[in-house]
Amino acid sequence: MSVLTAEELLAGAAVTHRVAIPPEAHAAGGDGPAEVELRPLLLADVVRLSRAARDDGDLCSALMVQQALVEPALSLEQVQRLPAGLAEFLLGEVNRVSGLRLSADDLEALVHEPLARACLVLSREFGWTPERCAELTVGQVLLYLEMLGRGESPA
Repeated sequence: MSVLTAEELLAGAAVTHRVAIPPEAHAAGGDGPAEVELRPLLLADVVRLSRAARDDGDLCSALMVQQALVEPALSLEQVQRLPAGLAEFLLGEVNRVSGLRLSADDLEALVHEPLARACLVLSREFGWTPERCAELTVGQVLLYLEMLGRGESPA
């Protein structure tokens, strides 16, 4: 097994994902399968959205979906008008492609201190700037921390 380089890990933040929407999650007509395109949220996105939503978990979730949707791009108001089941499905997919498996409440608690500490550890260990750390997805941060815990380093 080879260790990924920093560039290979960071490249994951630029990848978009086509996600099939199950028929039960949407009411759109049409003959073919329904899909959307999502991008993973970066650590900077999660921190910004958490601050914007403050203690409103529903707003944070809607902002996460809105920011991750590449195609179709929707406004926050449009995301808030989505059927609840579709919004919940999309949020789950945003979490999946971003490396998150947390509820909105867990995410809110995580963003404040642990992620700030994680960025501090990464900047100390690898000499990264806060800007570079902010470009990482939460999943990438967790992967780097796991690597450090195992005594490995990205080449």
